[in-house]
Amino acid sequence: MYVLKFRGAGQGARALVAELASGEIARALGLPVPELVFAELDADLARTEPDPEIFALIRTSAGLNLALDYLPGSVTFDPVVETPTPDLASRIVWFDAYVTNVDRSVRNTNMLMWHRQLWLIDHGATLYFHHSPGWAADRGRARDPFPLIRDHVLLRAARMLEEVDAAMTDRLTTDIIAGIVELIPDVWLEDGRCEGEEAQYRTAYRNFLLDRLASPRAFVAEVARAR
Repeated sequence: MYVLKFRGAGQGARALVAELASGEIARALGLPVPELVFAELDADLARTEPDPEIFALIRTSAGLNLALDYLPGSVTFDPVVETPTPDLASRIVWFDAYVTNVDRSVRNTNMLMWHRQLWLIDHGATLYFHHSPGWAADRGRARDPFPLIRDHVLLRAARMLEEVDAAMTDRLTTDIIAGIVELIPDVWLEDGRCEGEEAQYRTAYRNFLLDRLASPRAFVAEVARAR
C-alpha cells in the first residue's frame, strides 16, 4: 500500500518535484524516508466519485503522480514523548535547513514513529524558492540562510550541528545531486510552463542544490544562531 501524492492538489507538480528531490536527498544522507515510487492515476477513477472536490482532484491529477510507502501502525511523532539522539536531531535539522523545509514544526512535525524508529515524511513544502517568479535565473537564492529554521521541532536537540556538517556535505556529491535531479519527470517540469524548457529547470534545481553546499553555508550559521 502507498500514500498517493496528487499532482492536482495544492501547489501542483512543483510539490511533487520537492517531495521526490528532498526525499531522495534525505535517503542519500542516510536519513529514514519511506520508499518513493511513481504512480499512474487513471482519470476514469473519478467517474463514480460523488464528491465534486475529490472528482476534480482525480481528474486534474490524471497521469504521473508520486506515492510513498504506507507504514502500517505508525503514529505521529510526539516531541514530548520521543527524544531523538543529538546526532540524529542534528542531521535532520541540517537536512531541513538545506532543503528549506517550512513544515517540520511543533504544529506539523511531518515525522512518524514506526517500529520504534523515526521516519521523515511529506517534503512537498521544501524547495519553496521554485514558487517565485523567475526563480530559475536567480542563483542568489541558494545563499538564503533560511531563518524559518527557528521553528523546527528538533532545534533544541540539534546539539551536534558542527560535528555533522562536514559529513553531511561530503555525502552530497555532484554526481549524487545530478542523479537525483535527473529522476524528476519532464512532465512535472512542464506543469503550466513552456514545453521544451525542462532542461533549463533541471539545471536550475541542480545549481541551487550544489550552490547551497558551498562554504560558508549560511543555513548552518543560521541554525547555530537560532539555537
